[in-house]
Amino acid sequence: MSSSLLSSSASSRPLTRYGWDASWESEFAPYQQQGLLPGRVIRVDRGQCDVVTDGGVLRADTAFVTPHDPMRVVCTGDWVAVEPGGNPRYVRAYLPRRTAFVRSTSSKRSEGQILAANVDHAVVAVSLGVELDLARIERFLALAWESGAQPVVVLTKADLVPDETTLSYLVQDVETTAPGVPVLPVSAAHGEGLDVVAAVVSGGTSVLLGQSGAGKSTLANALLGEDAMAVQATRDVDGKGRHTTTTRNLLLLPGGGVLIDTPGLRGVGLWDAETGVGQVFAEIEELAADCRFHDCAHDAEPGCAVRAAIDSGELPVRRLESYRKLMRENQRIVAKTDARLRAELRRDWKRKGAEGRAAMEAKRGRLR
Repeated sequence: MSSSLLSSSASSRPLTRYGWDASWESEFAPYQQQGLLPGRVIRVDRGQCDVVTDGGVLRADTAFVTPHDPMRVVCTGDWVAVEPGGNPRYVRAYLPRRTAFVRSTSSKRSEGQILAANVDHAVVAVSLGVELDLARIERFLALAWESGAQPVVVLTKADLVPDETTLSYLVQDVETTAPGVPVLPVSAAHGEGLDVVAAVVSGGTSVLLGQSGAGKSTLANALLGEDAMAVQATRDVDGKGRHTTTTRNLLLLPGGGVLIDTPGLRGVGLWDAETGVGQVFAEIEELAADCRFHDCAHDAEPGCAVRAAIDSGELPVRRLESYRKLMRENQRIVAKTDARLRAELRRDWKRKGAEGRAAMEAKRGRLR
C-alpha cells in the first residue's frame, strides 16, 4: 500500500483520536493480513485488558504476550493486535513501543516494570499543599527523560499559596531543579492555569505521574471536564492521600490528545536511567566536561570544575549530592543485571580500597 493511501486510511478511522497514524498502520500491516484487529490498550488488570478498536472497546486476555517478563507484558498505552472474536479473546502481539516509562520493581531481582507506553508528555504533578521535595521531583524527571517523553511539571493546589511572590519563588526553585522543563502552577479548584496545561497535553499522549495526594485525579477531572476519576481528601498533616486511582487508565481529552492517569507512586526506583539523570543534571555534566580528569569524582581532585562551581556559589551543594545519589542508585540497578559492569565495579571498589589503605599507611608514616 502506498504511503499516501496509508496516510488517508489512518486519518479517517476512529482510532485516530487515540493517536493512530500512518506509521502505526504500516507497523500493523503484517497482523492485518492475519485477520487481527488494531487497537490501543486503555486499561490492564489481572492479566486482561480493555482495548479500544474502530468498532468499540473489547475485553481481551494477555496470556499470549510473555506474561512473566515485567518489561514485555501488555501495558496501558500499547498498540496491539487483537483477535476479532473468540471466548476468551486474546491479544496476540503489541507493536514496537516508541517510548516507555519504566521504573525498577521492589523485588530482590530488581526487574524493570513498565508503567505506560507510547507517551509523548510525562506530566509530573507536585502538590504545593506541602513542602516541596526537590529530590523527588528530580527522580521523577530522570525517569521521564529516560522514557523518551517530554517532561512537564505541574504544581497543583496553587490556590494554597495566595501570595504571588511566594508562588513565583516556588516556581523558580522547581525551574532550577528542572532545566529545560516547563513548570506550570495550577489551581484545578479555581480553574487557574488549566488552559496552559490543556494546550500542552492536547497533542499526543500524556501520562500523569505523582505521589498520592498530589492532586492528579482532580487535575485529570479538570482536564476531562467531568468527574471521571474519584477524588479523596488528603491528610492535612502530610498532604498524603490514599490511592484514588488504582489502575492506569487511558482517557480521551475533549481538546484533543489522550491522558493516562496512574496510581500514586510511593516508590520511584530508577531503572537503567543514566541518560535521564544526566538530562536532569545537565549543568553538572556540562561543568564536568571542563574537569582536569575525565574520571573526576568531583570530590578533592585538582582542577575540578564542579567543585569550583560549588565554591563560587554557581552550583548548589544539594544538586551535586542529589546527582551522586541517583547515579549511584542507577549504577547498582544496572550492575545487578550486567555481569561485565558488576566486575568493573568490583575492580573499582578494590582499587579505591587499596588507594585508601595506602594513603592511611603513608599518613601513619609521616606521623611517626
